[in-house]
Amino acid sequence: MLRFAYVNGRYVRHADATVHIEDRGLMFGDAVYEVCQVAQGFLVDMTRHLDRLDRSLSQIRIRPPMPRAALVGIMREVLRRNRVVNGLVYVQVSRGVARRDHVFPTPDVRASLIVTAKSLNPATIAAKHAAGVSAFTAPDNRWGRVDIKTVGLLPNVLARQQAKEAGGYEAIFVDAEGNVTEGAATNLWIVDKAGTLVTRPADPGILRGITRTTLLDVAATLGLPVAERRFSVAEMLEAREVFITGATTICLPIVSIDGRTIANGHPGIIAQKIRDAFFDVAEKTAI
Repeated sequence: MLRFAYVNGRYVRHADATVHIEDRGLMFGDAVYEVCQVAQGFLVDMTRHLDRLDRSLSQIRIRPPMPRAALVGIMREVLRRNRVVNGLVYVQVSRGVARRDHVFPTPDVRASLIVTAKSLNPATIAAKHAAGVSAFTAPDNRWGRVDIKTVGLLPNVLARQQAKEAGGYEAIFVDAEGNVTEGAATNLWIVDKAGTLVTRPADPGILRGITRTTLLDVAATLGLPVAERRFSVAEMLEAREVFITGATTICLPIVSIDGRTIANGHPGIIAQKIRDAFFDVAEKTAI
């Protein structure tokens, strides 16, 4: 099936989509992005995703390319053209096209906008949930503002590739003090020995994940105790459960870290409860 994309005012075939060679997203990584889950024909947590996009744009001083209502209309049209019922929609905004120079271009340069979408097979994701995945730790060598969702993801790419080559699904970043920050493309949670859900506070050292935020709502709905605090690799390895959260996988159990089995080596019941309740609690916007 043909795929389609939106690039700076035009809907084009995905295979034909291009950006200018002096787009600042390409030259400098001077761009931000969002990925929004699509499930059963609904955009999931769209408002929170677009609020975070606005925050990211504000933090690096890029003017929004258009009003939110217009952007939502483009997202819906891209999803419709790609016939996505279950999958994701990707939105990227760069500072625009200008002669290569580190300083910002003149104010008349308009931001660039790319929107793409693709389908995902729910059965494939369900199989990962049922079996769990493995992960490997890596030193957190990213810049100090990972709370801004920029396209500058080279440390994440290298860490995830290293995890893949070792047979893992995700890389888990560890700070200089030996505390867990987050996954290379996810937020990370443990269920500690007391049965409390624990995740690192949303400081500038992690991305405030939208799925993470909604999971806090889910935990409150289910009456699960939650603590936002730092925790060490040693505590993670001794946890009852470890799982990662992200827009496309929601709540994915980790059953092995650095070759060491977590708990009994099987996905835990807390992750299952959260995943079962997530869609009912999350915001759903019809495509």
